[in-house]
Amino acid sequence: MSKTANRAYAATAWISKFAYLNLLWLGFSLVGLVVLGFFPATIAMFSVVRKWLMGETDIAVFSMFWSTYKAEFLRSNGLGLIIVVVGSLIVLDLVFIKNSGGNFVSAIQIPIYLFAFAAVLTTMYVFPVFVHYELKVVQIIKNSFLLMTINPLENLVMLISLVTVFFVVKYIPGLGFFFGGSILATIIMAACLRAFQKMEEKRKR
Repeated sequence: MSKTANRAYAATAWISKFAYLNLLWLGFSLVGLVVLGFFPATIAMFSVVRKWLMGETDIAVFSMFWSTYKAEFLRSNGLGLIIVVVGSLIVLDLVFIKNSGGNFVSAIQIPIYLFAFAAVLTTMYVFPVFVHYELKVVQIIKNSFLLMTINPLENLVMLISLVTVFFVVKYIPGLGFFFGGSILATIIMAACLRAFQKMEEKRKR
């Protein structure tokens, strides 16, 4: 078999893997009626992606996904509850600002937007930190925030990826259905693994 054929086969295999993982993510999110399924399914997806990026490309995807989904169901939903509550409070604040006027509201507008921006970036680190380290939920959030503050380049990569995937899904919904979640998770996990490595190198020094 020629090199071109080998590369084509490898590319097709990886396309299939990403599509399969994305469908598992969507399917198991629905199994938990989205509300209870989204966070354990997302944790399971990041766990698989982490293994791939660390060189374990021959893992049994379904087996690992399902075992992680079950094992982390309660803990991931506990983390999800915190994320949802904080996100809801931010949305309520933004709605309040939009529908109100006055000097006081204008004064708090910028801090709230900054907090919302930091919360979004922190959330991007939450799932990789969850699957990479054995930490309690509060420690996961704390470490995610700290990593966000010291890794501006990784933040930029993840933001650009998020915006890119959003527009791709918006204009080509089919690609989003098969690859949106798994590709975004891979980019975020890769950026975070780089951040973790940089942090470990600093500790050794």
